[in-house]
Amino acid sequence: VQVTESGGGSVQEGGSLELSCAASGRTDCMAWFRQAPGKEHEGVAQIIENGITNYANSVKGRFTISQDSAKHTLYLKMTNLQPGDTATYYCAADPPADNGVEWCFNADFSEFTSRGQGTQVTISS
Repeated sequence: VQVTESGGGSVQEGGSLELSCAASGRTDCMAWFRQAPGKEHEGVAQIIENGITNYANSVKGRFTISQDSAKHTLYLKMTNLQPGDTATYYCAADPPADNGVEWCFNADFSEFTSRGQGTQVTISS
């Protein structure tokens, strides 16, 4: 499965953006990660096939992950964006497998089978 992100851009503090990730096939676990300059990849949000979601504390209440299973597309709606959200955002996916919820919500970016090239999100104050 290949994944491709889109929707990044530059907005002012307090603004909103929505990212999309198109997958080439069916997936079981999909996730958004982000990487700020000089930092490691950080898990932002995850969703499994039945719709259960998980969020990093730093984005709870501001970001919403969702999916259109029929279109194999993942979304990340980001609101009340802050300068600290500035990063390259990556989509990651794993094909149907028995990894389970625990794996999906805790796996590192490098553990995912499919990883996108990233889309830049820049928030100015």
